[in-house]
Amino acid sequence: MDHTQPVLPSVNSSYLPPLYDQQSLTEDEESDDISPSATLLPKISSAPLAVRYSPEDSYNLVYLTFFLMGIGSLLPWNFFIMAKHYWLYKLSNSTDQNERSSLGDYFESYLSIASAVPSVVCLIISYFLVNRLVRIMSSLIVMLLVFVVTTVLVKVDVSEYRMEFFAGTLASVAVVSGASNIFCGSMFGISGYFPMRISQALISGQAMGGTLTALASIVTLAVSEDVTTDALSYFLTADIFILLCIISFLLLPKYAYSRHYMLAATAVSPGTLSEERSPAGEVPPLQLIIKKAGVLGLCVFYVFFISISVFPSVSSGIQSMNKDSGSPWATTYFVPLTSFFLYNVADFSGRLLTAWVQTPGPTSRVLPVLVLGRSMLVPLLMFCNYQPRDHLHTVLFPHDVYPVVFNCLLGLSNGYLGTLPMIYGPKVVPRELAEATGVVMSFFLTLGLAVGSAFSVLIVHSI
Repeated sequence: MDHTQPVLPSVNSSYLPPLYDQQSLTEDEESDDISPSATLLPKISSAPLAVRYSPEDSYNLVYLTFFLMGIGSLLPWNFFIMAKHYWLYKLSNSTDQNERSSLGDYFESYLSIASAVPSVVCLIISYFLVNRLVRIMSSLIVMLLVFVVTTVLVKVDVSEYRMEFFAGTLASVAVVSGASNIFCGSMFGISGYFPMRISQALISGQAMGGTLTALASIVTLAVSEDVTTDALSYFLTADIFILLCIISFLLLPKYAYSRHYMLAATAVSPGTLSEERSPAGEVPPLQLIIKKAGVLGLCVFYVFFISISVFPSVSSGIQSMNKDSGSPWATTYFVPLTSFFLYNVADFSGRLLTAWVQTPGPTSRVLPVLVLGRSMLVPLLMFCNYQPRDHLHTVLFPHDVYPVVFNCLLGLSNGYLGTLPMIYGPKVVPRELAEATGVVMSFFLTLGLAVGSAFSVLIVHSI
């Protein structure tokens, strides 16, 4: 007997697979004819309680909680890369932040590798950890502890121990990023049980985290002249946000809206996977998930592969053509504004746009074409005024407006084309596989970051 389940959308989802209306109804009608006693069981999967009745998200508390979780999931990484002047100061063995050092020149590329590669391993482990409470709480606590240590080291003189500080920082980044990705993947999985607006809130929160971090960087540059004070404010803010994430996650089960969808997600028919029942020893069927959402996962992989290949390792190295003028715009604010702030604002705008526009669809061939088209942004940014240039001495775009436009295109396309497949993935699989699919999609995202990080080192050295 064929026990293949029809492709089901997430409960109360705004996206319905094309065959869902006819196929699921036809199979239910056939099952009605076969056995009168079987009429109750299929209704659990095809018409769950969450579809027939849904409580309101009072004061949008659940939406705001997932939005905050999105901010907290990437805030540590954002503060690490935003504190560029702090790392240059610490690694230059001098109070002159403009002094060039081998560690400082390639630090951001090393930072990308240290953050992305361990994250792949952590997400694989996360896939096999069924207890989401352990996954999320342990990852948040680890992030908090490491960031507290990072905060304390801000005011410690490490001029005699630069290599040790360098190695310790990369180790801290690896631990924080691994924990952050377990947390992020787990939250993506949970959001798959909810309507699309909750997944969109989580993803938009990630972009908002980058925007807030970039804004904080600009403000601190304007009001403070002590680089260590700036870094201290960055890391203390991250500590506070991680604490807020811990409190918010503990409050999440208290809301009727979240309890309702999480309870409905466990109401699956016999023989299917759930967190409580698994015919295959509680490990979700990866082959089925890849079959249903594999193309979407590859789209996510390539979007973030291209983005991390040039951001921030290349984009933050692009200097103003008027740097010798000595103006604050050219010397102080150009990189924070063009590389970080504009990119993150464009990224946030792209992610926010998916709340109203969801095209192309999950089965459209246009989506992979658009994703591949982002490849052209890599050479465009490489031939802006990136400094220092040791091999490619030609600058094809010798004007400050070019990196502004290219970074905005990079951020906008990353936000929109990266979000669409992320929110489609958990919706094109059976409802009981939504959480596992969310983790798998996060794995593709992190794998793209890991491969892109390695590629970014090659790009920087080739310039």
